[in-house]
Order: sequence, then C-alpha cells, then structure tokens
Amino acid sequence: MSQQLTIATRESRLALWQATHVKQLLEAQGHQVTLMGMTTMGDQILDQPLSKVGGKGLFIKELEVALANGSAHIAVHSLKDVPMDLPDGFHLACILSREDPRDAWVSPNFDSLESLPHGAVVGTSSLRRTVLLQALRPDLKIEPLRGNLDTRLRKLDEGQYAGIVLAAAGLKRLGLKDRIRHIFDLNTMVPAAGQGAIGIEISSNRMDLVQTLASLNDMTTAVTVYAERGVSRAMGGSCSMPLAAHATIHQGTLSIHAAWGDHLKAGTALIHAHDQKTIDLQDPDALTVASALGESVARKLIAQGAVPSQNPSAPLNAPPH
Repeated sequence: MSQQLTIATRESRLALWQATHVKQLLEAQGHQVTLMGMTTMGDQILDQPLSKVGGKGLFIKELEVALANGSAHIAVHSLKDVPMDLPDGFHLACILSREDPRDAWVSPNFDSLESLPHGAVVGTSSLRRTVLLQALRPDLKIEPLRGNLDTRLRKLDEGQYAGIVLAAAGLKRLGLKDRIRHIFDLNTMVPAAGQGAIGIEISSNRMDLVQTLASLNDMTTAVTVYAERGVSRAMGGSCSMPLAAHATIHQGTLSIHAAWGDHLKAGTALIHAHDQKTIDLQDPDALTVASALGESVARKLIAQGAVPSQNPSAPLNAPPH
C-alpha cells in the first residue's frame, strides 16, 4: 500500500545523496516521499575531534528528535556514523547494499602513501585511520581533518595537507572517483565497522515501517555489518576507539578481520584478530550469529592486549527481516 513518507537527513551533499537514493527506491515502489534536511551538532562542531565532543551520536540526535515527534518517518544514515547502541525508542530497520568499504588516498601531488616525503602532513580525524597510518608510516605527521567531504577536499586543495584519507564510498557516490589516487588494500587499512553501508532508522512506535522497508534490506550487507558492529560493541567502540573491523561472506563462510592500535603510543604494533563461521543467510538467527562472531574476535583482541572501553555497549537489537 502506498504511503506518504518523510525522510530526515543531514544536509551535507553526501547525506543528501544517500537520502535521495532511498527516496528514489521508495518512490519506485509507489510511495510519496519528501526530504527534510537538518543540520546536526556533528555538522556544527568542526574545530574538535569527535572523540572529544560526544562521538558519532552527534550526527543523528536531531534526526532522532524528528522521528520521535513524528515530523519524519525514517532517518537515513551512513552506518559507520551510527553508535553501537541506539537510544531507547529507536530501531535500525534495514541496511542497504554496501558500496566499496575501503579507504581511499587522495592527494594532488603524491600517488600513494609510500611516495610521501619523510614527515609529510596527512589529514584525518579518525583514530582508526591514525593508528593504521602510523603503523604504515610512523614518520608522518597526522593532523586533524573535520568537516563534510567537500570541506575536507577544499582544505587539501588549499595545501594544508600532502594528502588525506577518505572513505572510497563517499567519493564514488558523489562522482568524485577521479580524486582517488590509490585505494588501500583491505588488510592494510582495515575499514571502520559499517563503512560504505547505509542504514535506515525508525521510531520504535512505527514498527509497521519495517515491512515497508523490507525490500531495501540487503541481507549479505546486514550480516557482515552486524559482525563488524559486534566487535565494536564488545570493545565499547566509538569514535574514541582506535578500532577497525571488516567482514566478508564467501561461499557460505562469514570471515572477519579486526585491528586495534594504541593512538597514545606511537610506534606500538597493531593487534590483529580473525575468525570465521559458516552462516546461512536464510537463518532467522543469522544476525545474532554474526554479532556473536564479532564478539569472539573482540575477545581475541583483548586477549592480545587490546584495551576495551570502560563502558562496553549492550547488544544491538537485530532488525526484523
């Protein structure tokens, strides 16, 4: 049955692309859809790292207010910006098919990280990227880089950095693939949990929308993302956690690789952990199985010396499917 739906979204160009993409998918099903652009606290605070001002939740709080008061029906997010725990009253309804999850090297003058001169300045505000970059090139100077994608590219073009590291997915979605000089190998720059995936959030009092959104849910992406978020949840992961996790499914086997580093001790070796498990995407418990595998990998990291947050997150509720 056709519905009239309002999508809450951030107003950055990438966020609007993602919301428009969801809008078009829903309109193809006969629904009438409008966008409601909003500026979040995460968009406003650009002079400090997220880890120091409240974390990833700063990008979704205002959107959740719109869901709670009924002015919007769904909110569209980059899943890597969604905290491991949603507040009471909200639900992750579906996860769309993932774009390229890898990190991209962007530089006007240098083809790769290896070609940088000693002590060059590289921009990122991600603690994950910081520890991975330091492991690859401990001589580099890593400087903070906040702002939406266009702002980051502008700062690069102004000469503030020799190069910056961005998610390949965002560049590709905005038609900026030609800015990519090099795409990092998944084992060299392990992605953030959920990187490249789009998640749709609803209010828990509108669970009827789960069925409306069911056709947009990609089970392969959902299972891999739940495994990745399982690592982060068990580690108490947030933007203040230098943690990476990436999962894949191949011939019925779910495999996950996670890495942790100490951003306060430059030169400290990264800690890696792997695990895998046979999985059936048709199993009603597939998401629970995936999350448990991620938690197993987190325990392996901790056993090797990785330090979890003092307040590990509670289990993430699996969306109906």
